[in-house]
Amino acid sequence: MAEHVVEPDGIALCAESFGDPSAPPVLLVMGLGASMLWWEEGFCRLLAEGGRFVIRYDHRDTGRSVTCPPGRPGYTGADLVGDAARVLDAHGISAAHVVGVSAGGALAQLLALHYADRVLSLVLISTSCAVPCGELPPPTEEFMRFVSAAHVDWSDADSVIDHQVAYARVLAGGRRPFDEAAARSLVRRDVERAHDFGAARNHDSLADGELSPASLSSIAVPTLVIHGTADPMFPLPHGAALAERIPDGRLLALENAGHGIERADWAIIAAAILEHTAADPARQTDPSDP
Repeated sequence: MAEHVVEPDGIALCAESFGDPSAPPVLLVMGLGASMLWWEEGFCRLLAEGGRFVIRYDHRDTGRSVTCPPGRPGYTGADLVGDAARVLDAHGISAAHVVGVSAGGALAQLLALHYADRVLSLVLISTSCAVPCGELPPPTEEFMRFVSAAHVDWSDADSVIDHQVAYARVLAGGRRPFDEAAARSLVRRDVERAHDFGAARNHDSLADGELSPASLSSIAVPTLVIHGTADPMFPLPHGAALAERIPDGRLLALENAGHGIERADWAIIAAAILEHTAADPARQTDPSDP
C-alpha cells in the first residue's frame, strides 16, 4: 500500500504498509529525529515476504506527519508512545509485534509497559533501557567528539545532508566499510520528503510527559534484543542489560555492527524477527479461532 496519512485523535501521521493485512502485524518504530524511510523498503519487504503485515510510520515532526515550528513541539515523549497505539488504531489492529530501533526501542518498551494489551512481542534494536536500570557505559569518545564539534546550517539542505551522512558514518561504528553513496541517497530523500526537516530537532528537547513509573521486569511479552558489538552510541552492555532485565528477553549480538540496521545485516535481522514473531499469542489464546 502506498504511504497515506491517518488522523487518529485528529493527529496527522503518515504511514505505509507492506504485505497481507490478514498476516501477523509488525509495527516498526524508528528512532527520534528519523522518518520511516530509515526502515528501508527492501527491509520491510523481507518481513512482508516472510508472512508479516508490516507498518512503518513517520513520527511527528519527521517526514510527512504533522509538523510543529522548530523549538515549539507542543507534545511530549509520552505522546510519541501513544502515537504508536494510534497508528495501530488507524489500521484496525488491536495488538502487534513491535520492533523499535534506537530511541524507537525505548518508545517500544514504554508502549509495552503502558499499553500492554497492544503488544504481542518486542524486538529492540540498538537501544537502551527506557527506565533506569543501573550504570551503563557512555558513548564512545569518537561519537562524543562528533556530537560536540558538528556544525550544520539547518536552513541549508546541502549542509544538513552532509551533516547527516557524516553522522551515519560515525554511527556505523568504523569496523566495516561505510557505503557513503547509499547513505547520501537515503538522507537526501529524507530531507527532500520532509515538510520541514529542521523540525526534527524538536525531538532533542521533548519533555518526557506523564507516564507512571514502571520497571522493565513488568514487561510480559517475549523480547528479542538485537545489538551491534561496535555500537558507538549505546555500547553492547546496554543491549545486554535489556535482555537481562526483561523476564523473557534474549540477546542477539551482531559482530562488528554499529548503531541501526545496516544493509549487510538485513537478512540476519529479518530472519530473527520472523522467527521471534512466528507464534501469535493472540491466536493461541482463542481455541475457537481456526
